[in-house]
Amino acid sequence: MLKWRGTLFAVAALVFAGPFAAPFGGGDRALAAPPPPAPSPKASAAAPDPQVLLGSVTREQVEAAVPAWVQAEVEAKPDLAAAHALAAVAPGAEVTVLLGTWCSDSRREISRLWKALDAIGASAGGGPSGGLPFTLSYVGVDEAKREPAPAVAAAGLKYVPTLIVRRDGREVGRIVEDSPHGVEIDLLALLDGKAGGALSANPKMTAAGSAPPSAPPRRR
Repeated sequence: MLKWRGTLFAVAALVFAGPFAAPFGGGDRALAAPPPPAPSPKASAAAPDPQVLLGSVTREQVEAAVPAWVQAEVEAKPDLAAAHALAAVAPGAEVTVLLGTWCSDSRREISRLWKALDAIGASAGGGPSGGLPFTLSYVGVDEAKREPAPAVAAAGLKYVPTLIVRRDGREVGRIVEDSPHGVEIDLLALLDGKAGGALSANPKMTAAGSAPPSAPPRRR
C-alpha cells in the first residue's frame, strides 16, 4: 500500500509541473537559448564608396557617380578665347589628368575644362576624332592618394587634380590642384610652349621649376 501511494504522489507531482518540468539530466542548460551566429567577415567589411572612382575613368562615369560635377559644369565660366586656341596648338601632346571624384578642387578645375571643351565642340578625350590636336586621359585616385599605386607613383602625385602635359613621352609641365589663371588658360600655355614646369596657386607648392604662362619654357 505504501509503495502504491508513493507512486501515485510522484505521478501527481509530474502532472502538476506540466510543461514547466525540465527534462531529466538537462537542468537549467536545457532552457538556455543557443548563442547567436558569428558575423560573416564579408558582411562586416565596409562597402566601397560608389562615388570614389579608381583607375581609368571617363567624363560620363564621373558625372554618373557624382552628379555635383554636372552642376559645377553649368556654373563654370571658362575663357572662350583660350578654349578656341586649344584647338590650334601643335599636335601630338598627351595630357594625363589625375583627379579625385570626391575632391572639390578636382570638381572645380576639371568641370571648367570640360565646359571649355564643350564650347568649342571638342570631346573630353580629345584627339583628332574628338576635335583636338592632343589627347586627354583621366585617372581617378582614392582620398589617401595612394591608389592606383602605379599611376600615383609614376606621377609623383601630391595634390589633385594634377594635369600632366607630355610631348614625345617627356613631361613639359603640369597644373597642380589650383590653376592660377584658369585651367584652360594654363593648359594652353603648357601646350603652346609659353610656360613650363609646375603651375599652381597652391601656396604649399614651391616656386622652383615653375614659370608663369607668359614666360618661355625652361630649357633642360
